[in-house]
Amino acid sequence: MARLCQTDGLTDVQTEIVKAVRQFVEDKIIPVATELEHADEYPTEIVEGLKELGVFGLMIPEEYGGLGESLLTYALCVEEIARGWMSVSGVINTHFIVAYLLMKHGTEEQRQKYLPRMATGEVRGAFSMSEPGLGSDVSAITTKATRREDGSYSITGQKMWLTNGGSSTLVAVLVKTDEGAESVYKNMTTFLVEKEAGFGETAQGVTIPGKIDKMGYKGIDTTEMILEGHEISADQVLGGAPGKGFAQMMDGVEVGRVNVAARACGIANRAFELGTAYAQQRQTFGKPIAEHQAILFRIAEMATKVETAHTMMVRAARLKDSGQRMDVEAGMAKMLASEYCNEVVEASFRIHGGYGYSKEYEIERLYREAAFMLIGEGTSDIQKMIIGRSMLKEYQLKS
Repeated sequence: MARLCQTDGLTDVQTEIVKAVRQFVEDKIIPVATELEHADEYPTEIVEGLKELGVFGLMIPEEYGGLGESLLTYALCVEEIARGWMSVSGVINTHFIVAYLLMKHGTEEQRQKYLPRMATGEVRGAFSMSEPGLGSDVSAITTKATRREDGSYSITGQKMWLTNGGSSTLVAVLVKTDEGAESVYKNMTTFLVEKEAGFGETAQGVTIPGKIDKMGYKGIDTTEMILEGHEISADQVLGGAPGKGFAQMMDGVEVGRVNVAARACGIANRAFELGTAYAQQRQTFGKPIAEHQAILFRIAEMATKVETAHTMMVRAARLKDSGQRMDVEAGMAKMLASEYCNEVVEASFRIHGGYGYSKEYEIERLYREAAFMLIGEGTSDIQKMIIGRSMLKEYQLKS
């Protein structure tokens, strides 16, 4: 079956990379995804295969051992991986954001220390902003780093919703430092916290209690992180710049939104494939249901939404690669892709009828996974605020 979302204008290298990832998804992910997801089992063999493909170092520059590819290439690979199983794309998402933060904001010493091992997957990244009492209101974080006389810091607080919280060994953590800046947004600092993989006390003063049980997005470890007087040296401040954590993290979230858009596109693409295939197999009233006008119209709408979301995602990635500001475009892509993803998955679910409610059919898993796209890296309402405020600035009334 011909696939939707073929992207024109790729280099031969980009085409080969995406093709290799697509083949890996077909051979290694799709056949086992539903079984692993139902068991909530971490995809160890799949992760090892992604390491061999070089996916963990896809955007890391060649001088640090990576492939030095673009955000667009990365996003297209994520789209393919999410088409196979969205949880696997989550394994590399936060890792990618931490690597991006190091590339964009880290000191050269920090890059040399971490990026070569991140490119191979030896060091695995996670990042943390949220806390139990807050979500979108980042300014309200309470986790605090107190500076000691010797210049080091002591961090105390509780963080929430760490993707890769257990499997990661390096966590970029946003905390308040309260070192005298007038604005709360300049009183936040990003620390690079090292820990062991696993659960329990994974470093002095760092505890990962265990996996959070979720409706979907299973297999991957989503956790809390408790910091109790964790001592950390000043050279673990990202970029050696206290007070710049908020701007650094927002930059990371911006590219993360392209990533979430790509993941939503992948889920939607798979739902379209499943729905279209089922509609041609299932018969009612003496003919395949695909020949009934109601189903045919639904397929047409699904295809249009998949293509539109993909196009928006690609545009945002290309803008970032060109060095242009793209917070609005990233927000648009994330909002549209996540909303359309849910609509396409539900349409496919309806095509499947009663069988869609059975765990024997893949669409049941996609139905649970799609919901996460609505909240990951900022809800649709947050994206609308970002977009709306920008539009008011750009289209101000002239007196």
